[in-house]
Amino acid sequence: MLSRTADQLYWMARYVERAENMARILDVTYRMSLMPGGAREGTSIWLSALEISGQREHFESRHDTVSGPQVMRYLALDQDSPSSIFSSIRAARENARALRSSITTEMWESLNGTWLELRDTDAETFDIGGYRNFFDWVKDRSHLFYGVIEGTLIMDESYHFIHLGGGIERADNTARLLDGKYHVLLPSVADVGGAVDYYHWGAVLRAVSAFRAFHKVYSNVVTANRVAELLVLRDDMPRSLHACYNRITSHLDSLCGGRGYECQRMAGEIHARLHYGRMSEILEVGLHEFLTDFVERNTNAAAQIQRDFLMIT
Repeated sequence: MLSRTADQLYWMARYVERAENMARILDVTYRMSLMPGGAREGTSIWLSALEISGQREHFESRHDTVSGPQVMRYLALDQDSPSSIFSSIRAARENARALRSSITTEMWESLNGTWLELRDTDAETFDIGGYRNFFDWVKDRSHLFYGVIEGTLIMDESYHFIHLGGGIERADNTARLLDGKYHVLLPSVADVGGAVDYYHWGAVLRAVSAFRAFHKVYSNVVTANRVAELLVLRDDMPRSLHACYNRITSHLDSLCGGRGYECQRMAGEIHARLHYGRMSEILEVGLHEFLTDFVERNTNAAAQIQRDFLMIT
């Protein structure tokens, strides 16, 4: 496979996953803003969404104040925001358009249909239609796209590069979302794990579609440590860091074919830390420190994948 084709497949998947995860970040932030105390913490809550997405500096260069509607429009529909849902779907669609001979007709139609509908969504439609409805629509379209992949695409190198890109992006966003809640959203470190924090952690679980899974696994009160364990170490939770790296290492094994690529070693090292890690040891070091280190390692692994397989621009 040409490195250009592999690059476009990889980034198409990353952009689709990025759009879905941005919808999840906005969803959990919006839920928190409606909870008791949310109005009092309004600015910090919405700043946290910008921090998680890495867009705070760009946002503040264009806006004098921070409010919920401003941040949601910026991260959902702003054409100039590199991490907005609009920009991500547009970039995914452009990659797919260049890949018409490498993807199935159903994949193209699914992604192109998503883009056409999103392109016709303006700020007024966004406000009137309801934020939660829009976030759910984005998640549904992402799920549809991945379902079409599973149902129509032959499991060759194209399949592996798509899932590799999606896995890298999902791991990054899960770590950022969890760290943002644990480290950024709380007004005081002393509040971490307190009973008052129950509703915020419930919102995080719902944002990653893990609320029912949590109660099935733990059958107990929602606490910070258990949520962290579910989203970091449980390999049976689809959006956990461990589950992401189960898939990443599997797809890299298929692509490397026994050749000793550095990206495979780096991913294996990250996977081993998650596979053999213990939550007590992670908390002893500090969850924020662990997640910050994970994001850096994941970013380095992604950069090495670029060097080993893809086009470096």
